[in-house]
Amino acid sequence: MAETESAVVDADIGFQLVPEQASDYAAHIDYLYFALLGLSGLLITILVGLICVFAWRYHHDRPERRGAPVSERASNRIEIAFACTLAVLFAGTFYWASDLYLTLYGQTRAGLTINIVGKQWMWHVQHPDGTREINTLHAPIGETIELRLTSQDVIHSFSVPALRFKRDAMPGMYTTAYFKASKTGEFRLFCAEYCGQSHSRMRGRVVLMEPDAYQRWLARNGAGEDPAVAGKALFASYGCSGCHLGKSSVRAPALDGLYGRTVPLANGSTIVADEAYIRDSIVEPQKDVVAGYQPIMPSFAGQISESDIFDIIAYIKSLQPGDWEQGDPTGAGS
Repeated sequence: MAETESAVVDADIGFQLVPEQASDYAAHIDYLYFALLGLSGLLITILVGLICVFAWRYHHDRPERRGAPVSERASNRIEIAFACTLAVLFAGTFYWASDLYLTLYGQTRAGLTINIVGKQWMWHVQHPDGTREINTLHAPIGETIELRLTSQDVIHSFSVPALRFKRDAMPGMYTTAYFKASKTGEFRLFCAEYCGQSHSRMRGRVVLMEPDAYQRWLARNGAGEDPAVAGKALFASYGCSGCHLGKSSVRAPALDGLYGRTVPLANGSTIVADEAYIRDSIVEPQKDVVAGYQPIMPSFAGQISESDIFDIIAYIKSLQPGDWEQGDPTGAGS
């Protein structure tokens, strides 16, 4: 079904030399691209032009007199001026590109966070309310969207040309990126990193909608369980509650109020308990051992899918200090 939808989108859009601009920063990226293209074209024109002129003017069959040679001082001045001009031009474009990159990929406050898992050969999308979709991303315009990406197997790259958006999905870690769509419609979604035999089929669509239409779409299609509730069930099914609950006989760190807290580690350093830390604690528990605890937790790498890890993280994020002392914090039974 997803592959059929992708083919329909490709047929509707047709060939585009320059993709549509569907984000608030797409024009800025295009300006930078055309500036680099123009600068490169200017340098190529100068170099190729000089080669052609000199080859014609000083061909061995032409009795052209070379005239008086340029003095060494004048030659040095010309060379230095040319080098300095190039340095200023390229330093300027580097600053321009760096400023744009930091604006796009720096820390930004997002109104909506969507989890995406890449796997051979599909994109699995999960919205904050638990709604899931395959090879399609629905998102509202006019709102800063954070994408939290990871991969189930190899490196993938989530690319939406109309948004001028591309971010790698890396196995074993989370990458984040932000976009703010400015135009409604359906746009192509690609994997821009060769990821195996069926890489060319790993494509889909991004559907950008008005905020009200997006909420109506969630209401119609939201068949998924709330991630925090699903995460609590997973937390119990994998036996995590047997050690981490406050009254457990096995001494393990309490997790209520953990998210966002600074955690002291056994090696004397500290770390902020964010999504990446919680994920690493599940699949690489020996990496950051909490001070005062023994490294006895087994690794769940290969046993829990990335989508289930997202749910467990949502559950742990929902816990407030003292929740476990009061009983069931999420309303879902253990």
